[in-house]
Amino acid sequence: MHQHIEWDNPGSASVAEYFKNDPDHNAPDPGDIISARYQGAMVRIKVEAYREDDAVSIGEVVAIIDAKGGRHQSHSKLDIGHIVRVPDDKRAMETPPKEE
Repeated sequence: MHQHIEWDNPGSASVAEYFKNDPDHNAPDPGDIISARYQGAMVRIKVEAYREDDAVSIGEVVAIIDAKGGRHQSHSKLDIGHIVRVPDDKRAMETPPKEE
């Protein structure tokens, strides 16, 4: 069973928006690492499956990174190892950590 997560809107870092005019861009394959944002943190997910019918990646959370680059085992109700679903429109390009 997967953990239900309300992903942040990726805004200008949207993968779907970036590749919308690139016909050669493929959906993620099993083993690929994708990213999404959750409550201000960057979450990396290792894809286990991709459902083309609803454009959703299913995979395991492998990293949770805060805005300063710190790594965490959990963030709110999300933990490393949770299985999650990430719709294509919630995938996000990673940005460098903010410096103080």
